[in-house]
Amino acid sequence: MPTLHLAELTFANRPSQLPLLSRLADILATSPSVTHLMVRGSLAHGTADRLSDVDFVVGVQDADLPSFVEALDDLMSIEAGALLPGWRDTIVADLGGVGMVFLVPDEGHLHQIDLYLAPASRIPRLRATVATALLLDREPAIAPAEGTVAAERFAAEFLARPRTCSELLIEHLVLAVLLHKRIKRGQRFVAYSEWHRLHTATKDLIKTALAPSSRFWGWYQLREEIAVTPIGRVCLGDLEAAISGPAVPLAADVDAAVERTLALVERACPEALSGLESPIAAYRTYLELM
Repeated sequence: MPTLHLAELTFANRPSQLPLLSRLADILATSPSVTHLMVRGSLAHGTADRLSDVDFVVGVQDADLPSFVEALDDLMSIEAGALLPGWRDTIVADLGGVGMVFLVPDEGHLHQIDLYLAPASRIPRLRATVATALLLDREPAIAPAEGTVAAERFAAEFLARPRTCSELLIEHLVLAVLLHKRIKRGQRFVAYSEWHRLHTATKDLIKTALAPSSRFWGWYQLREEIAVTPIGRVCLGDLEAAISGPAVPLAADVDAAVERTLALVERACPEALSGLESPIAAYRTYLELM
């Protein structure tokens, strides 16, 4: 087991998330594919509160990046107890890798775990531009040029993959957790942005379920494409209800949006709920505790 340098971070800041951070760091560092572990965000800067997420940058051997990312859901579910598969993060800046968000229960609370997985060859540049606290620094294998090219190509293709209905449902659930944090902190501008992202995810979910081969971009021609069936008209009613709400939501608005989305999925693409019934029931319980 490699030695993780937690002492400096612990001295600077003793957040309630530290035991969870340490446990996750141990899980990730066990893999020989992992070359670097860094903490960024409020936990690295000593400004964390009880709602702060655990935000890692993970350096991965270039050649191992595709297999490591593809195995990450299983790793986080089995070893870390993640409630749901990871959400492909569309908010994090592009740093040449892949961002994933997991929801992990710990000590009766649901924590947001952000993992940014980057090829080891990009870590020096990333450390020069992103403020982080270093936990693990392991000498990577010399990456052949083709391995680096393959890692970069994988990251680009992974992020460009069309999202499934299940992935879009998970996006709603993750964004709801983020929104509850913004509301509690009074971060109205960020809540506005993430509320709009949630509405966009609802639109994308409807189009993916009912018009997967749509020729139109974004919000264009929704009625012409979707409202041709009874289910489509009901789903557009759900979307109308979503966008007719307040510009900045209250907690009750977020909870209502989650329930509306779950009903929409059950109606338009029930297969997206396969295997997620128990996790979603647990998720609802944790949401009540936030």
